Amino acid sequence: MFSSFAFAIFQKSIVQYHVLDTVDQPFSNPYDKDAVEHLLYRKNWIDTVQWHYEDIIRDPHINPVGALELKRKIDASNQDRTDMVEYIDSYFLERYKSVAVLPNATINSESPAWALDRLSILALKIYHMQEEAKRSSASAEHRQQCQAKLDVLLEQKKDLSTAIDQLLSDIEVGNKYMKVYKQMKMYNETELNPVLYQPKA
Repeated sequence: MFSSFAFAIFQKSIVQYHVLDTVDQPFSNPYDKDAVEHLLYRKNWIDTVQWHYEDIIRDPHINPVGALELKRKIDASNQDRTDMVEYIDSYFLERYKSVAVLPNATINSESPAWALDRLSILALKIYHMQEEAKRSSASAEHRQQCQAKLDVLLEQKKDLSTAIDQLLSDIEVGNKYMKVYKQMKMYNETELNPVLYQPKA
């Protein structure tokens, strides 16, 4: 199943990140650049770095200048994340381009790649909740609460994986079809964000 295939790649990325466990480490993709594995690994690496950016920026003692610099990195990361989702959807569009769409076929509320985006984030939640459920410096109550949350996340993984695999199966046989809209984020565009295009006093 594609969801299991993708989740294993997400886990590999997360584990590799935590070898050095720093947002400034160099990135190296172990997969061939023409393979979908390359896209999935890169996608999760972006998510993993951003996860830790989000941790750092919540430090109440963070230097304001450093916080602004980090906010810019988060903005850039969000754009990279969106770009990777579109690359992954392009893979699926190519993969299923020859499928004969049935007359009663329907469209899904999200594309396969956006569903995989959710699975990538879920892989991060599971990894870090597992850490908290086992953290020896935490209280027994804390560990128990985190284990309960982890159980819910694992159930969510099962449900989301099933939904992803069902969606891909439906697309493959023509019961559903893909229609991908490019993200039109306006705040990054000089000509679309009024703060950027309006003359300064």
